Amino acid sequence: MEKKWWHNKVAYQIYPKSFYDTNGDGIGDINGVIEKLDYLRNLGIDIIWLSPIYCSPLADQGYDISNYYDIDPRFGTIDDLDRLIAEGKKRGIGIVMDLVVNHCSDEHEWFKKACEDPDGEYGKFFYIEDYKDGDPLPCNWRSYFGGSVWEKLPGHDDKIYLHVFHKKQPDLNWENPKLRKEVYKMINWWLDKGIAGFRIDAIINIKKKLPFSDYSVDGDDGLSSIDNMLKDATGVGEFLNELADETFRKHDAFTVGEVFNEKDEELPLFIGSHGYFSTMFDFSAESIKEDISPENYKNAIFKAHERVDGIGFLSNIIENHDEPRGVSRFIPKEDLDDTSKKMLAGIYFLLPGLPFIYQGQEIGMENLDKVNDINDLDDCANANIYETALHEGKTHAEALAHLINVTRDNARTPFQWDDSENAGFTDGRSWLMVNPKYKNINLAAQINDSDSVFIFYKELISLRKNPEYESTFVYGKFAPYKPAQKNLLAYSRVGEKSVMVIANYQKDAQTLSLPSKIKKVLLSNTSKTLDNSSFNSTEIVLSPYELLVVEMV
Repeated sequence: MEKKWWHNKVAYQIYPKSFYDTNGDGIGDINGVIEKLDYLRNLGIDIIWLSPIYCSPLADQGYDISNYYDIDPRFGTIDDLDRLIAEGKKRGIGIVMDLVVNHCSDEHEWFKKACEDPDGEYGKFFYIEDYKDGDPLPCNWRSYFGGSVWEKLPGHDDKIYLHVFHKKQPDLNWENPKLRKEVYKMINWWLDKGIAGFRIDAIINIKKKLPFSDYSVDGDDGLSSIDNMLKDATGVGEFLNELADETFRKHDAFTVGEVFNEKDEELPLFIGSHGYFSTMFDFSAESIKEDISPENYKNAIFKAHERVDGIGFLSNIIENHDEPRGVSRFIPKEDLDDTSKKMLAGIYFLLPGLPFIYQGQEIGMENLDKVNDINDLDDCANANIYETALHEGKTHAEALAHLINVTRDNARTPFQWDDSENAGFTDGRSWLMVNPKYKNINLAAQINDSDSVFIFYKELISLRKNPEYESTFVYGKFAPYKPAQKNLLAYSRVGEKSVMVIANYQKDAQTLSLPSKIKKVLLSNTSKTLDNSSFNSTEIVLSPYELLVVEMV
């Protein structure tokens, strides 16, 4: 594999609105990120991905962009961002922006001009169709947020436009070369400004199956999941290769794609040595539809990494701004504690690829336990989730309980800096409720506690960057170990060293036979295992949720 500058890095996702507020308006800001750069450097972070901070009406929390060339005043100014880029570089931290180009906001100048003249130049930047009341819609696709993907064009009773996401997020027409040229111009403007690269949002959606047609109805609403169309769409690679040629490759930029539905044979095209992107997120565990179990989790992540072996890097996560908190999702509620949180951290962090940490993950932030009213939350997807649950026969209380398990707001509650009011996030009134657990789960309580989740993440990062083991963790061969042993999650990383990551993913102890003796314990989430003298045989007993990272003889 050709070695790249980003291969040995550790990345950290910031959801700016909830990270740190410096002006008391209850919304996190760019200056808050600047103020916490030393904290992130101390943790060991090399790359920061900022969720969108462009001008936006925030219908979908900034993923509806009204001006790609400016910063929303809620977050600061372009000058603030320039300072963040400069201060990051001083600390060896690159800033990665969110690239949202499947759609823009209905308040973007392009869409306003399209509404003024649907048949003109800017009308062709979008998917606008003729329509009269009573006519069948061009297709029966369901938007990600529920309801039809078609909406009346403002100011026109005889026109409709396509929105795969929120109705305030009209899809951009990538079939139009003039649109693509404008997108590339914008991307290069940001890369010339000095950012390290982009996280690329919903990029597979840029290719639609045309002409528009219906798919099999799969809901009581008479509509069809957008996924059915995406499985049928072909040719997205032509767009992505042109995008990379015109922008990313010219700047040696780091890019991580939010990619779904890619086929095995397409993997080299996406993340190979000359791929469209540097890497793409591994959503295999997040995509588990059935009940989460240790076996489901193990099978998902092992299959994902075996699938890309020898092709390229995945970016590993247990959570992000679009998912509930990982520890609450992947660990049974009754077993959720610091030991099991550390176990989950060790499993995912030392897999091949690039580890991403989502803000608050490093202190073990958890889901909300309950809300009294749907209005206590904010996410635009909540209403559809709640109404669907009621439609399925759930009571109000049951629908709320379901919502609280799956809402994206779980990940968007403010970072828990300390146990003061608003968890130290703001001096004002927080834009979203603070998780009540902040009194017990917060950075101030952990930063100097050698047994804390935070210190464990710091040790994980330090181990991955240790010169003695770095090449093994970055480039070493990956192989599952005893995958058939129930609730055991173990794998080897073999390069200059031979390392094993071993996790007992259950509340009962279990015995494991090793292929050879342990030479050295590199990391453990339980203090008793740090005594090397206890490893004189090839058989070990693992305590509940015990994690071991060991160098083998």
